Amino acid sequence: MTSQRLLSGAIAGLVMAASAAAADLRSTLVIPRAAADLLPTTAPGANTNRLGGFFSDISYDRPTGRLLSLTDRGPGGGMIPYDARLQQFSLTVDPATGTISGLQLTRTIPLTAGGQALNGLNPALLNGSPAVLGRSLDPEGLTIARNGNLYVADEYGPSVLEFTPAGTLVRAFATPANLVPREAGGAVNLVAGRPVIATGRQDNRGFEGIAISPDGSRLYAVLQGPLVQEGDPDGRRGRHVRIVEFDTATGQPGRQFVYQLESLADINARLPSGAEPFGANAQGRIIGLSAIVALNATEFLVIERDNRGLGIDDPTSRAPVASKRVYRIDISGATDVSGVSLAGLGELPVGVAPVSKTLFLDVAAALSAAGQTIPEKLEGLAVGQRLNDGRYALLIGTDNDFSATQNDSRVQFDICTDGTAAAQVALNAPCPAGQELLPTYLYSFRVEIPGFVEQIRAP
Repeated sequence: MTSQRLLSGAIAGLVMAASAAAADLRSTLVIPRAAADLLPTTAPGANTNRLGGFFSDISYDRPTGRLLSLTDRGPGGGMIPYDARLQQFSLTVDPATGTISGLQLTRTIPLTAGGQALNGLNPALLNGSPAVLGRSLDPEGLTIARNGNLYVADEYGPSVLEFTPAGTLVRAFATPANLVPREAGGAVNLVAGRPVIATGRQDNRGFEGIAISPDGSRLYAVLQGPLVQEGDPDGRRGRHVRIVEFDTATGQPGRQFVYQLESLADINARLPSGAEPFGANAQGRIIGLSAIVALNATEFLVIERDNRGLGIDDPTSRAPVASKRVYRIDISGATDVSGVSLAGLGELPVGVAPVSKTLFLDVAAALSAAGQTIPEKLEGLAVGQRLNDGRYALLIGTDNDFSATQNDSRVQFDICTDGTAAAQVALNAPCPAGQELLPTYLYSFRVEIPGFVEQIRAP
């Protein structure tokens, strides 16, 4: 059975007609848990062709209807080799209702540089040095250029890369100096976390999303969390996340803006009585941003989320979820902080204005109202097809971490669950009776987006 047939035949569609007062959730697609992608690889294992981490980001090519999704560095947390890739798929969208169905994987695109595959292994393991990015790639954000090329946001660098539609590297953009992770003595270290890293992006909190302006002249890459040093006393206790603007013509970074994460008090207030609250060091470490998409020249949608929900660390969803939200933000009144340090600060300095933000969609509330499981990692976001009534199908996808984990010896295991009980089994071994691997979800919400400007494509 081909992967295309597997995806077409085994996806379960759950269509929800929400009330006028609720979020308009239209469909939930469940990607087959043991599906394979289309790279010509036959070796066994979760790091070869398992279709996991499917929606680390999503991008919709409006002129062609092409949909692309991004897998991250693979199962293993950068400790096990995984060739970087994109997935291309098709999807049927009902133009009247916004419901989605018939997802088919059509192509798996390897990401290469100089004829060699880019790989999810961390720089120290792949290149022999924590200071050399080399072919290491942790792709987390994706958007499409006016000419059809692909921009990918990488978490390791953090960096922005441009690829041809076939996945060949064209160029790497310059990374702002203040984002590069450095030790106290100034040495670059792309692998370690604090306290080894004194400045720059936190480990595993680099660029998590990328968006392109409608005219194609600017890219906007967003970090997942605050810089190591930017919080009181450090980034783990910070709420100020940087958005970086890039010039697509020159590949150079320009302005930076501050996005303020929701306060811990507001997040914890949504937890049920008796639930474990998020601690002070969770603000800038496990509350963060997962995606960004441009609406017009100054406004964007972003996903802000916590680390709770169905996932490899909580396969029975025991911990109550507090934050899975889409916000609409505006940079037009925000201060350029490219030359401003927020080191050691819990609040912004006088005269520094963050981006404005308003709640656009409470995903957790919508899923809860529909009686559905809330997954941990909402990571993919795209404004999809325009519907007959002028609204849009907003697509949100999840990363299931390939339903695999690993021990300190880099031995991988599968995670199985039935929702109430879970088990860890040998990789590719059968799950216990009644249990399955963790699924990947794709949601369609019918939304109004006043002011949305569709991307201008090159002639």
